[in-house]
Amino acid sequence: MSTGLAKRLQTRHVNMIAIGGSIGTGLFLASGYSVSVGGPGGALLAYTLMALIVYFLMTSLCEMSAFNPSSGTFCEYSSLYVGKSFGAAMGYNYWLNWAITIAADISAASLILSYWFPHVNGALFSIVIFCIIFLCNVFSVKVYGEIEYTMSFVKVAVIIAFILLGIFAIFQQPEFGLHNWTMGDAPFHGGFLGFITVFLFAGFSFQGTELVGVASGETENPAVTIPKSIKYVFWRLTLFYVLSIAVITLLIPYNDLRLTYQDKVSMSPYTLIFSTYFSHYAGDIINFVILIAVLSAANASMYSSTRILWYLGKTGQVPAIFGRLNPYAVPITALIASGLVGSLVFLSSIVGNGLLFAYLIQISSLSGFIAWFGIALSHYQFRRKYLAKAGGLKILPYRAKFYPYAQIISMVALLFVIIAQIIPVVHDQNYQFTDLILTYSSVLLFLVLFLGHKFFSKKLAPIK
Repeated sequence: MSTGLAKRLQTRHVNMIAIGGSIGTGLFLASGYSVSVGGPGGALLAYTLMALIVYFLMTSLCEMSAFNPSSGTFCEYSSLYVGKSFGAAMGYNYWLNWAITIAADISAASLILSYWFPHVNGALFSIVIFCIIFLCNVFSVKVYGEIEYTMSFVKVAVIIAFILLGIFAIFQQPEFGLHNWTMGDAPFHGGFLGFITVFLFAGFSFQGTELVGVASGETENPAVTIPKSIKYVFWRLTLFYVLSIAVITLLIPYNDLRLTYQDKVSMSPYTLIFSTYFSHYAGDIINFVILIAVLSAANASMYSSTRILWYLGKTGQVPAIFGRLNPYAVPITALIASGLVGSLVFLSSIVGNGLLFAYLIQISSLSGFIAWFGIALSHYQFRRKYLAKAGGLKILPYRAKFYPYAQIISMVALLFVIIAQIIPVVHDQNYQFTDLILTYSSVLLFLVLFLGHKFFSKKLAPIK
């Protein structure tokens, strides 16, 4: 039986894992809604600023990963450079986030399949999808890498086709163009509130890019692979998201009622554009791509939750059984446990009125921002307290740019994003105090985990 994770992921795998992790329904469905809420200028500015913050975060992660490839999860950096209690809370938070997301992705995939098979029980789809995703993660990590590479390639190809068709349509039909930016109260529809709302959407859309840090422990030659992947991933994500938003703003007016839907494939900006060229098949094309995106996300959720739980088991933060590997160097016990948690969360969505499922999904919604904050803080502390003792800048295989300003800007921006979650809540006419507690449940849970670990670690520490 193996004692360590196998290093079988190549540069192309890591590229697509990072790209695929952040391309999902947020781009294919919610992008149009973002334009309708913030207007063309608000949407484009929000996604551009968020792309810049993600760039800062990924270069921070890249520097730490290239210097010290994490064996399973970047949460290790939080323990090493910030503190053991902070690292433990980060690990539990991030594991719970992805374990819950498994259930959300499976539920979404089941709903998507009902588009073609409305008379089939959704539970049957969920069982089949779960088994497929589980089997994809049982074997060598290279199998996972190849599957994720293929699914991400499909998504990327469709996005490129959308951008090219959109640009062609802009030049072909004079009614499309910059006048969409001057109608009504454009370009910043809804003012500051509209911009902030889209900025929050953009943050959720980009989540998943940090998976490259989870995969670094299973990457061939991480000192070379990780920096190369980060460089390509940033520019590709910026191209896909920012250019896609730009095309949408030029082709469809922000006040087009079709953009106000974020849960209907037929109203997706991608469907609306593709329908010009592929007629009634557009809905099927986009629905298939969204299905691929959700399956890719479920695959990534299973992979990342497994590696995080394995790390917690290996470091003694959970029972050691979760640190065991199968002959393929896969954390099989952690995989089974993460899959069971995802299954139980999914069952909560079909038992009773689904309130527990909604509550758990809300817990995971802010967990990604907490993880991002942890990356920025870990890198800030790594440079400030650790690096000089280890040998200084000359020992770094890769250096992140704009230190410490990039890290400080990232932390301030992420704190703002977390605090700003209250804005859409209090602007709801049916707002209740319980909605506020639900919105910040993941933050409260993180604080409980942090303080609980700090308290019990002191209680259990030997008396000198």
